[in-house]
Amino acid sequence: MTPTTPSTLASNTDHPAGRVARRILRVVLAGVMIWVGCLHFLHPEPFISIVPSYLPAHRALVLISGFFEALGGLGLLVPRVRRAAAVGLIALYLAVFPANVFMATHHVPINGQHFSSLLLWLRLPLQFVLIAWAWWVRRD
Repeated sequence: MTPTTPSTLASNTDHPAGRVARRILRVVLAGVMIWVGCLHFLHPEPFISIVPSYLPAHRALVLISGFFEALGGLGLLVPRVRRAAAVGLIALYLAVFPANVFMATHHVPINGQHFSSLLLWLRLPLQFVLIAWAWWVRRD
C-alpha cells in the first residue's frame, strides 16, 4: 500500500479527497475568471493599457476577452460544457499572453503604478499555471 500525501490525493481522481480537491479548485478558478472577466467591463483601462500597440481596437479586444473569461468561468461550473470551457480558457490564456509579454517588455504601469521588471517577468509563467489548472479541472 502506498502512502497517501496531499499531492497524491489531489492528483488521484479515484480517491474521494482527490475529487473534492478538483471540485474546489474548479470553483476557485471559475470564480477568479468570472471576477476578472467582469473587471474587464467595470474597469477596462488597466487591461487596455497592456494590449500590444500593434493590435487594433484595444477596448474591443479587452471587452471580448473579458466576456470570454467570464463565460469560460461560468462554463467550468456546468458539467455539460466543462471540457469545452476549459479548452476555451486555455485558448484565451494563450491569446492574451502577448499582452503580458508587452507589459513586461515595455514596463507598462497599471493605474499609474509601476511594478518591478522582475515581478513583471515572474508573472509570465502564471499563464502556464493557469493552463495546467484549467486542463486539470476539465474532468469530473
